[in-house]
Amino acid sequence: MPPLDDDRRWSLVVPVKRLGAAKSRLAGAAELRGLARADLALAVACDTVMAAVSCPRVGAVFVVTDDDRAARALAELGARVVGGEPGTGLNPALVHGAALALREFPHRGRAALSADLPALRAGELERVLDAAAAHPVSFLPDAPGIGTTLYAARPGAAFAPAFEGASRRRHRAAGAVELDGTAAPSVRRDVDTPEDLREAAALGVGPHTAKLLARAAR
Repeated sequence: MPPLDDDRRWSLVVPVKRLGAAKSRLAGAAELRGLARADLALAVACDTVMAAVSCPRVGAVFVVTDDDRAARALAELGARVVGGEPGTGLNPALVHGAALALREFPHRGRAALSADLPALRAGELERVLDAAAAHPVSFLPDAPGIGTTLYAARPGAAFAPAFEGASRRRHRAAGAVELDGTAAPSVRRDVDTPEDLREAAALGVGPHTAKLLARAAR
């Protein structure tokens, strides 16, 4: 299959916080006994980025991080690493990465994607981005229906993500169209708690996360 035209592909922005500060709500999880949370955070981000890079709808993945270890690992998977975070939170980091993406690829839409999707499937992400292309601004709610895992703005539309907390409500209030993620459970299943991790494992996590979970189960 020939590659998609540039204006039919997306620049994907993935925020990755410093690994030492990640996954605090997973502390003490039985599944992770003996494993460092930083290792899990990196494995999850690697599986997310690996799937995103392989999605035909994605032209480039821009990882916004100031963590050197994450930057090296994700660059090896094909991501473009964006440093120089503004240091004022997740949404400014996304805007920072999206601004660079716009400069490099002005004819592409920009989409922000959670870095916490260890079961992400490229085909499911492709379906979500296909749906997003029908709206100026859209978003996909997370599995609990409270937060957001993907926010997309077509070329020419303002990129104004409102992640964290009850972001589903904020995105709807701002006029973004809510996408139907029924056929894309892997794009909605982010991981913050031990129960989230079990649900992601039931969907089938990527190789980096699977390797860590197998090590913990020994």
